[in-house]
Amino acid sequence: MKKIYLFLPLVAIGLIFTSCGDEFLTKAPQGQISSASTQTPDGVESLLIGAYAMVDGQGLDGQAAWNNDITNWVFGGITSDNGLKGTDAGDQPEQSFLERYDFNSFNGHIRNKWRGLYKGVARTNDVITTARAVEALNESRRAQIIAEAQFLRGLFHFEAQKMWRSPIYVGDDVYDLNDVESTKVPNDGPIWDQIENDFLQAAASLPDNQAEVGRPTKMAAKAFLAKAKMYQGWNADGSANTAKLQEAKTLLDEIVNSNLYTLVPRFSENFLVSTRNNAESIWEVQYAVSSATGDAATAGVGLAHPYIAPWGCCGFYQASQNLVNSFRVDANGLPLLDGFNDEDVTTETEYTAPLDPRLDHTVGRPGILYKNFQIHQTDFIRDVSYAGPFSSMKHVAEPEAQGINGWGNLSANNYRIMRYGMVVLWLAEAEVELGNLERARELVNMIRMRAGNEADFIPMAIQGSTSRQEFSLVEGEVAANYMVATYTDAWSDQSVARQAVRFEGRLETALEGHRFFDLQRWGVQNEVLNAYLSSESEHRVYLQGENFTANKNVFFPIPTEAIDRSFKDGAATITQDPNY
Repeated sequence: MKKIYLFLPLVAIGLIFTSCGDEFLTKAPQGQISSASTQTPDGVESLLIGAYAMVDGQGLDGQAAWNNDITNWVFGGITSDNGLKGTDAGDQPEQSFLERYDFNSFNGHIRNKWRGLYKGVARTNDVITTARAVEALNESRRAQIIAEAQFLRGLFHFEAQKMWRSPIYVGDDVYDLNDVESTKVPNDGPIWDQIENDFLQAAASLPDNQAEVGRPTKMAAKAFLAKAKMYQGWNADGSANTAKLQEAKTLLDEIVNSNLYTLVPRFSENFLVSTRNNAESIWEVQYAVSSATGDAATAGVGLAHPYIAPWGCCGFYQASQNLVNSFRVDANGLPLLDGFNDEDVTTETEYTAPLDPRLDHTVGRPGILYKNFQIHQTDFIRDVSYAGPFSSMKHVAEPEAQGINGWGNLSANNYRIMRYGMVVLWLAEAEVELGNLERARELVNMIRMRAGNEADFIPMAIQGSTSRQEFSLVEGEVAANYMVATYTDAWSDQSVARQAVRFEGRLETALEGHRFFDLQRWGVQNEVLNAYLSSESEHRVYLQGENFTANKNVFFPIPTEAIDRSFKDGAATITQDPNY
């Protein structure tokens, strides 16, 4: 099957003048798509591919690949209690500001996030308006093209709504390719209604199955619609919006009852190149890499690799001690919901207390085999004294799938932006708030049973003597005291059930770029992140004295550039978040 790779090839066409007359002055520009060339069925298809090219966030000229990366390892990871900027103090200082909650409207990462998302929006609107205008386009294909564009437009705006309290919504009803003023619209508040409508309209016309991997299906649109409702499921004070959660539950139940998806047997299968687009996948961001090109590879996470061969760069996105400690379990194999951070998972000596096995598929830690490359040690870290001894790993490709073009950090490891495990946990969240505690327990236990698959336990490895890359496995031995159990006692306390479900979500999706936004939607950022800063600063001295500011840091500031460029008739159409 074909895949939608997230890039557009650059076409280099030489401009050759064959006449000494002045007719060359009226020739159409070469090497770029003209408006006329898109007014055909093939032209519309090309525009749609161009819209897909913005999904990974790497299609913005002059932007560092990681500024707008779809994995959100910067905005959703290092701003949370899961991740640290890592590397050393001087590299990427704008990320350091974000990590310390010093958000400002001039930050280049924030600016480029806005640029990239709204470039994606512009491309989707161009697809929709053009598809409606091309008479030669088959009607069924026209409907599907528009639906795919609506899905992508919903996704881009969803990402914007997570970032900013009041982003703008730009629909095809106002968009005019030939009028730059058309997109200067006010940011009057949240845009959830428009986002929901995009996914709803997409679901109405998308097929049940797609012949080409990477294009969304009807159920993928419904999953994102459910996610949008889950993000509206709690008020700013943390109280539940049960009406929205019931709407989400209806959709999530439909996905579960469809039997189209299932949890894959091994947790690790969600993070390997060899198991992309598996039975758990609802929608993945597709990547590709070869000896010929790395343009469609995972450049956005290129910095977030260990500082040792075969990568040799760059050491960003390290795991916090707080996250590592969250994988501690009690003697029965259940999470330590309240006391997980009372004791550190140490690195100085072999740690023998019981641990959830998902830890070593999420975090690289000293003495443990790192994704079959070699045993993780302090040489994986650029500056241990700065950001500690732990690396991230879910996005890293296995050795046999490592990129071979140019930068070795590039790979074809897809980003599972929507997988069935997430749907199961969102449904559990909704069931808790709607009073169905036993159903929530059942759903969480599904996730925990998969985590306990012994076939997925990391084997014990012993360092060889001839090279750093040499190691041997100890037959029948595993790397740690892995233990995971299901909840057998009935859940009768809603607050405890809520805590257990949210904690499970953290363990399951750690370092996948969701954590900051999960805390945001639950309305608990202030409590959780200030507690995190207090404890983590004991290990990371640069965090001492830092604070998460309630209301202000819940969202990021709108870039000053966006406000400045919104002027129309002498006044800005976009206003800054009043908390900044």
